[in-house]
Amino acid sequence: MQYTKPMIDLIYEVRRRVSSELKPDIKMANPDVLHILADYAQHSKDAIAKALIKELLSLAGAPRSMLLAEQQAISTAAEIPELVAKPIVRVYRGQVMLSPAPEPRPETTPKSTQRIYRGQLVT
Repeated sequence: MQYTKPMIDLIYEVRRRVSSELKPDIKMANPDVLHILADYAQHSKDAIAKALIKELLSLAGAPRSMLLAEQQAISTAAEIPELVAKPIVRVYRGQVMLSPAPEPRPETTPKSTQRIYRGQLVT
């Protein structure tokens, strides 16, 4: 992709405004920089950074300006709870294991508090 002078200035300005964990990913040599910034714009509370990223994506062209809309659609789809319980992925010593999702337990309030010490009921 060819970067223009205004796009380069916007990338540097956005890089100054993002958190320190994200700064190493925002480089001109990174081919996914626009995807990373579009994802960051969805989760950021900084209105100035959002505006800068939106302007950058509009300067990048039509296919890239749609990234913001795609990221927004993905985030809203992820917020919809699914009815099917997903299995839990666990990693133990480098091995990936799938375990079944726990059954939802009904919330019950105890009538009286019971004290337990080392697995034994204390009266």
